[in-house]
Amino acid sequence: METLKLDLICGEKSEKIAKAAEILKNEGIVAIPTETVYGLAASAYSDEAVAKVFIAKGRPQDNPLIVHISNIDMLSEVACDIPEKAYKCAEKFWPGPFTMVLKKNTSVCDSVSRGLDTVAVRMPSHVTARAIIESAGIPLAAPSANLSGCPSPTNAYHVINDLDGKIDAIIIDDECQVGVESTVITLAGDTPRLLRPGAVTVEQLREILPDIEIDEAVLAEPTSDVVASPGMKYKHYSPKTTVYLVEGDSDRFADFVNSKKNSAAICFKEDKNINIPYIVYGSECDEGSLAHNVFSVLRDIDKENYSDVYVHAPSKTGVGLAVYNRLIRAAAFKVIKL
Repeated sequence: METLKLDLICGEKSEKIAKAAEILKNEGIVAIPTETVYGLAASAYSDEAVAKVFIAKGRPQDNPLIVHISNIDMLSEVACDIPEKAYKCAEKFWPGPFTMVLKKNTSVCDSVSRGLDTVAVRMPSHVTARAIIESAGIPLAAPSANLSGCPSPTNAYHVINDLDGKIDAIIIDDECQVGVESTVITLAGDTPRLLRPGAVTVEQLREILPDIEIDEAVLAEPTSDVVASPGMKYKHYSPKTTVYLVEGDSDRFADFVNSKKNSAAICFKEDKNINIPYIVYGSECDEGSLAHNVFSVLRDIDKENYSDVYVHAPSKTGVGLAVYNRLIRAAAFKVIKL
């Protein structure tokens, strides 16, 4: 398959957005930018289109997808029995990096939710993503546009590296700004629950949902084979290089990694005296910078032939919780506490 490259940085945007929408309406699959990461989009109404997404990614068949909408009126097209608190959350956090799991409308094909009676829905803030949904006139099911299990793509060239020749088209646009996938909560039960942390933080959620609980799978190994949200699997977001997550202050981190041979470090810009190869992924004091860069540096580490990489763990508060959640899965829960 030849993958069409639709470059929005150079050339006429509206024509290329219309072309992407046409492919999607005809049950094709297109990699599109969002503010979080690049997504691999397909019609949420077509089992045939959704099947192509799973095949292209090599995605496990039990892993549900998030449905993307462009306006609040589309919410009732994909979900039903929508509670009032969902609309309050939508008013506060949409458009943006925020997903709600709700009861599924029968219009959404079963292959999106993988046998569940719920559907995950979000409204992206990325202008191009919403323009494509509007032009297609249908909600789009879209996981991250990468090979399953690998670090998520935050620019079009990551997508090309993983999926060129496997999908119909790739939108080439600016780099994704947030850098980690959306926050996911479920409102399908009696108590709101955080399933996956993201740029919308627990602290922000509690302003609207004071009773929200954090699912134990956010920071611990999953105990069930059934997942309610993407990103809850045991190992995910992993480079080929073996990853270890390291908790401890800067001095202890430096002393520890300096004893490792044929290894590398991923560290904060504040870390000093590191004598092995390293990549800085942002500031310890700026969790947004860590989120923006984490997947890129996990991809970059595979460009060298290191046996292991040791990542300085962020805090577990604010956006730091989202970064920690991605890294603990990239490391398959191998955590070293200094």
